[in-house]
Amino acid sequence: MQIPLEDIKEKKRARKNSPDIEPLMESMKRYGLLNPITVNSRYALIAGARRLEAARRLGWRTINAIVLDGTDSVSELEIELEENTQRVNLTDEELMAAYTRLEKLKNPNILVRIWRWIVNFFRSLFAPKR
Repeated sequence: MQIPLEDIKEKKRARKNSPDIEPLMESMKRYGLLNPITVNSRYALIAGARRLEAARRLGWRTINAIVLDGTDSVSELEIELEENTQRVNLTDEELMAAYTRLEKLKNPNILVRIWRWIVNFFRSLFAPKR
């Protein structure tokens, strides 16, 4: 659900400071919001303070949010803590493998490029005419 940023209320947060927000802003500018923020039925922020701040700095007027009904202060704090503690970073090996794969996808060898050209050529021959 899209919610106007001006309608979202922020309460006391478990995290006292927000680490560097610039990389998140760049990601959101490039890919959009990958994970919605979480608010209660009164639009009080439960989880996603950094995403909300990045959206504000980017000049967004609305943000995608999950709205939880029937929460209380205890469950809201539990959700906030859960979201901030259950992340697991990729290992160095996982990062290296993923970046190696990305590089191959972005820069395929000559045989792969020729094969793709042939496939696209035949697709264009048999594609339905509009």
